[in-house]
Amino acid sequence: MKGSDTTRSLHPASTIQGVLFDRDETIAYTDPGVYQEAARWAAQHFGLDVHAVGQALAAQWAAQEDPAQVGGWWSLRTEADEAVYWQRYGHELAARLGVPEDDIGVMLSEWPYQRYMKAVPEARAVLGELRSKGLRVGVLSNTLPSIAATLEAMNLADVVDVAMASCTLGVHKPEPEAFVRAAALMALPPGQILFIDDKLENVVAARMAGMRAELIDLHGQQPGAIHDLRSVLDLI
Repeated sequence: MKGSDTTRSLHPASTIQGVLFDRDETIAYTDPGVYQEAARWAAQHFGLDVHAVGQALAAQWAAQEDPAQVGGWWSLRTEADEAVYWQRYGHELAARLGVPEDDIGVMLSEWPYQRYMKAVPEARAVLGELRSKGLRVGVLSNTLPSIAATLEAMNLADVVDVAMASCTLGVHKPEPEAFVRAAALMALPPGQILFIDDKLENVVAARMAGMRAELIDLHGQQPGAIHDLRSVLDLI
């Protein structure tokens, strides 16, 4: 299913030489079941109530979502920065749970960030088919510098040519400059790139940067969006 007139770009499909994907809710998702597994693991190892652990994990991650937060993840630029970030994260989580910080270090090692993420079932097949057609495949996500580790954990790294975290680029979607820098790293002009994202503001910004861009909604609720990752193949 192709997007409606409100979400379809003007570039003809024949000009497309690369496809750039968002990561979360596009080719991957966060599995809530893993949060439950982590909470049960922590409750067993630390002697805590599993519901209290689950609430602490959710509250700790929610506290990171504010871009204006001093020392938040949006300000990270390197994996060394990220290592310091996770140390601070562990310190704060230990305080929430009332357990020694060393114990939280063990937990974060056992349950790293990438373990919570799962690939959309058809993602590997779709990305692989695009590459078999001679197209370059990229990923651009508002995320931590260690994007490569998440793709590796989801068994997608070998079907992605260029993985880009907004933190490493130094600019986040929906800033048009994020797409300009992504195009440069894909070694393609923006007009030869199809961008797929689940947020309309990012789709609009990609178009402003000269890309063809389409909205995806894997939950099937957004009118005019494509609702299946395989539909991307019909856009080329």
